Amino acid sequence: MTSASLIRFALALLMLLLHTSMAEAHRFAPSLLKLTQTAEATYNVVWKTPTEALSAIAMQPSWPAGCRMVAENPVLREGTGTVSSWTLDCGSLGEAGLVGEKLGVVGLAENQASAMVMLSLSDGRRYQSVVNAETPEFLVPAQPSQTRIMTEYSVLGTEHIWGGTDHLMFVLGLLLLVGGGRRLLWTITAFTVGHSVTLALVTLGLLSYPVALVEFAIALSIFILALELTRTHQVGSIQPVSLFKRHPWWLAGGFGLLHGMGFAGALADIGLPHSNVPLALLFFNIGIEVGQIAFVLLLLGGWWLFNQALAISAVTVNRRRLVLIPVYLLGGLSAMWCIERGIALVS
Repeated sequence: MTSASLIRFALALLMLLLHTSMAEAHRFAPSLLKLTQTAEATYNVVWKTPTEALSAIAMQPSWPAGCRMVAENPVLREGTGTVSSWTLDCGSLGEAGLVGEKLGVVGLAENQASAMVMLSLSDGRRYQSVVNAETPEFLVPAQPSQTRIMTEYSVLGTEHIWGGTDHLMFVLGLLLLVGGGRRLLWTITAFTVGHSVTLALVTLGLLSYPVALVEFAIALSIFILALELTRTHQVGSIQPVSLFKRHPWWLAGGFGLLHGMGFAGALADIGLPHSNVPLALLFFNIGIEVGQIAFVLLLLGGWWLFNQALAISAVTVNRRRLVLIPVYLLGGLSAMWCIERGIALVS
């Protein structure tokens, strides 16, 4: 296999892997089932779910057979999702109400989705649980569990970073810019600090922002990074070392502030437990970091295996030219997102 054909094969493989995520940078949008007790046996129910589905089988909330719907409000459109709301009468369940009963969502497996279930009782108890294809129902315990919050918000954070192609592409760009070693550690740390700050500020209500503008700015940050990589990895010429190349942590930290607002938007869609906001916020951020580190390790491991395969096969490849494949891929994707989000911004 020649160098040129190997490059073409790698490009085709990259395009195949990203085909399902090119149109949407944020596939991650877990549904939310929220129940609030308003009287002894009455509950207000809010069901928010993405408009776009992967299956003809729609996701629907489920509750105990002893609860009956006594009122239904019109379905509303909110962003990229729909919001339905009902009033339930669960008088036949007895004095314990929903405690000891199961709440869940039907259709999670068919849509490869997860959902957050939140329950607020009139005595102040607050529950939250993530349901998915493996565990589609949540058994309401007598008392809420902090361990469940730590575990489930960590999982949600990891799912978000892996479902946000634009965030992963920015991390890929940082890796291409600085390579491995200590510089990568400092750069990723700066990105972490940046998005952690705005994630906390927005989630705690200390900062507000226009969502459409921030989403456009996130796409633009990836495009700027791709342009910088084009200069850095240009074949056949010697370019002066740029400020971004010398001090990449400033680039990572600054654009990390934008990406943190994107993370906060997803967290707002999920919702936070009122009695444990700091704990949920902390472990959602930890989940993001775990997913981010896993992605970097996966890329580094894949590059190492690729080099080992080249050494065994004795194929000669211009690695400097090969790096241009993900660079142009970053540029193409980010340009597409800029156009798409720019249109949404002005419309």
